Amino acid sequence: MQDLGQRFVVGGEDELEEIMSLYGEKLLRYATAILCDYYEAENIAQEVFLSAYQNRNTFDGNNLSAWLYKMTYHRCLNQRKRFRRILYFHEVRVKDISAEQDKGLSDETLRALQKLKPKERALVYGRIIEEQSYEELSLLTGSSPVALRKRYQRAKEKLLHYLNAEYGREESRYGQI
Repeated sequence: MQDLGQRFVVGGEDELEEIMSLYGEKLLRYATAILCDYYEAENIAQEVFLSAYQNRNTFDGNNLSAWLYKMTYHRCLNQRKRFRRILYFHEVRVKDISAEQDKGLSDETLRALQKLKPKERALVYGRIIEEQSYEELSLLTGSSPVALRKRYQRAKEKLLHYLNAEYGREESRYGQI
């Protein structure tokens, strides 16, 4: 039996449905963590699946997960750039992530996570929630694993600083970050 990625390249809607059921929730959580907006993340996830289906002939059939995460990552960053341009003209607040949207992190951690830049959020989310290695994240971002390790360390320190400044808690409480 062929791998799902290889079947997807030559397949059709059945393979797309299988991919959506396998990766839909994961990509939605990943996009929500980057964008801090569940509804924008839903749109991005739908765009990723549509684009994947339309461009499946360009996919080499290997590492479907990395291919989907990479598309999601770049679409989220592009969305953030568009959003910043809109913010320049209108005062709009970024919506909060509710605890129901992502039960993996506490409300305090989610609020502190929102203060990080989208690339930092993606990195922290990838390491903590998705448990991705630096090598996997390197495929998504195009940065070297060494550079990502350093960026993760800085992002983690910023996150801990926000948590401590905002909630006055000791660092040991957030030890899993």
